[in-house]
This record gives sequence, C-alpha cells and structure tokens, in this order.
Amino acid sequence: MDVYTSETQTETPTMTAGVVGAAIALIAVGVVMVASAGATLGGPTLDWPLWRTAFGRHTMFAAAGLVAIGVSYRLGRSILARPRLMNFAVWSVFAFGVASLVAVLIPGLADAKHGAHRWLTIGPASWAISFQPSELAKAAMVAVLAVLLGGSGANPRSLRRCFAPAVAVIGVCVALVGIEDLGTAALMAGVGGLTLFVAGCRPTWVLLTGLIGAGGLAALIVAEDYRVERLTAFMDIWADPRGSGYHPIQSLVAIGSGGWWGVGLGSGLQKYGYLPEARTDFIFSVICEETGFIGGALVIGLFIVLVWTGTRAMRMAVTRVERLLAFGITATIGLQAVMHVAVTTVVAPTTGMSLPFVSAGGSGLITMCAIVGLLAAVSARTVARQETEFVVGAAMATRRESALAGGLG
Repeated sequence: MDVYTSETQTETPTMTAGVVGAAIALIAVGVVMVASAGATLGGPTLDWPLWRTAFGRHTMFAAAGLVAIGVSYRLGRSILARPRLMNFAVWSVFAFGVASLVAVLIPGLADAKHGAHRWLTIGPASWAISFQPSELAKAAMVAVLAVLLGGSGANPRSLRRCFAPAVAVIGVCVALVGIEDLGTAALMAGVGGLTLFVAGCRPTWVLLTGLIGAGGLAALIVAEDYRVERLTAFMDIWADPRGSGYHPIQSLVAIGSGGWWGVGLGSGLQKYGYLPEARTDFIFSVICEETGFIGGALVIGLFIVLVWTGTRAMRMAVTRVERLLAFGITATIGLQAVMHVAVTTVVAPTTGMSLPFVSAGGSGLITMCAIVGLLAAVSARTVARQETEFVVGAAMATRRESALAGGLG
C-alpha cells in the first residue's frame, strides 16, 4: 500500500472547509440581502417578536440552518459508516417525503400560497410550522438513488434490479412534485438523469428515459394555462410588458440598474413593489441592483467554490454510495443555482426557483444546510480513510525496511 504524501492528507480538510465555508458565506449574504429586499415603506425591517418580520424569520431560519449543518455532519459520519442503518434512514426519509407530497394533494391538508398548494402545516395554530415537502423530496431522492445504484451488490447495468427501480423513484418524485411545482420537478428530473448517467447506467436507457421524461414535463406544462403563458412570454417578453412579460422585464431593469458596482446596499428601488418575490424567486436581481456586477459575480463565485469542492469530495469518496451521494448533492445545489440565475437574467422562463442558501424560506434553507452537512461528512470520511491508510502504509514501509536491513546484515 502506498504511503500518502502530506499534500494529499491536507487536501481533504481544505476541501471540507471549502464546502462548509462557501455555504456559510452564502447564508450570510442571504441574511443581508433578505433584510434589504424585504424592506418596505409600511413597517420596520426588524421588530419584536422577530417572526413578525421577514428579516427576523429568515435570521432565525439561518441560525437553524447552521445547527442543521453541524447535526447533519455528525450524524452523517456515523450513519455512512453503518450501511444497514444508512439504508433504513434513507428509505424512512424517502417514505415520509412521498407521503408528504401525497398529503399536499389532498384537499384541506395543504396551505395555498400564491395559488399553489405546496406547503403543509404541522402543529396547533399557536406554534404551527409550515414546510414544503418538495424540499425534503429533493434530498430524499438523491439519497435513495445513491443507495439503489451504489449499494453493495448493485449493478447499474441491470435493468430489473437497479435501473428500473431508480427510474421509478425519479418518476414518482417528479410526478408528485410537478403537479404543483414544475420548476422543482424539472430540477429533480435533471439531477436524477445525471445521477443515472454518472452511476454507469447504459446511455441508451438514460437517453430513452430522458425523452420520456421530457414528454411528461411537456404534459405538465400544457396542463396549466399559466405555465403555457410563461413559456410564450419568455419567447417575447415585450409582447405584453404589463402582463405576462412584467416579471422578466422588471428583473432585467433591476440587473441593468446596478451597473458594475450597484446603487448601494439597501438603496435599490425595484423591491418596492416593482419586482415581485424580491426576497425569493428574484433575489439575485436585487443583489445585482444593489451590489452590481461585482456582487453578482462574487455570489456566483461562491457557488463555483462549493460545486468544485463537492466534486472533489465525490471523486475521493470512500464508497460508491458516498460518491453518488456527493454527486447528487453537488448537482442539486449547482443546478438549482444555475436555474435561478437563468430565470432572473431571462435566459430561461420564469419558474419560481429560489437561490440556494440566499433566498428567504425556512424549509428550503434548512434542507440545503442539512445536505451540505452530509457532503462535509463524506469529505471528512475521506480524510479519516487517508489518515488510516497513511499510518498503515508507513508501518508496512518500516517493516520492509527493517526486513531488508536484516537480510543485508
């Protein structure tokens, strides 16, 4: 067994710090920008109790997210080392996620916000907690695919044992989510397809599945008039500037107003009723308006760091399951960020996609923090393996040298 060099041993701690550091930096950006984007002329940005204001709620969610990173990191290192416990945990979370997605579709159980039934409320009215099951489903799908395609005895080129069950998992998640949230469904379909390809499934199977999935997404689009309207508005946003083209036009106005350095933090005007969903779906537009091209580029740079370090963690993972898990987490974060930026810059139709770690929202932020903790756990287990192999390799090298010296003597 080869002895690892000190450079190899120090690479993975840096990789772990890069994953967590980039996520925490993005969370900090989100706290500041949600405070700015949530400013209104009708009330204070910060009030007591904290949950009365958007900034107060998001600050509390950010704190909970930091805790989620730590808890997920600790639990992840323990669970990943125990395959049976990991399988039980993964399938349990997946079952709860699917049950939650079904519950959203049952009249009277889901909360309607902006015309969509995407939230479930748990607990009595005095302290009820609302969450989006689709956020949990994103993480659960990634974990289940890693177990199905990378577990002990798994053969991704087996149609019956691996590929068909994996496609069934993707199809169930995408179908249930897509009824109310097409953007998230498209994200999950993309991550699922990429995972099938990276896992080593036959390319022809993946391509055929992708074509069928594209047809399903097209059916979901035509099933709702507002989705067709958004698609046609994307083709020509100026055809109806006060109607279907209003959102993308206002987003471009915000980005263009920022120039290189922005109009100043807190000084943006588009958030005052012109730019819809400024704290969530279009927060990148607010970032560009107030901090300019430089601020937007720095945010994108943080995502690049996170994706790069996540990719390194994937390549150096201990097991095949962890390798696919790291890939799925990294792909989910990276692709969602790309979709958000594409929508705000009118490179893609409006879908209502939040910016990971930055946009306001509790379930999305905490879920993203939890999977980043898992990604850090994968990286940390790589460190532990390298340190063990380093010690074992050094001991074996010493024995060889002693035996050689004895033979020469």
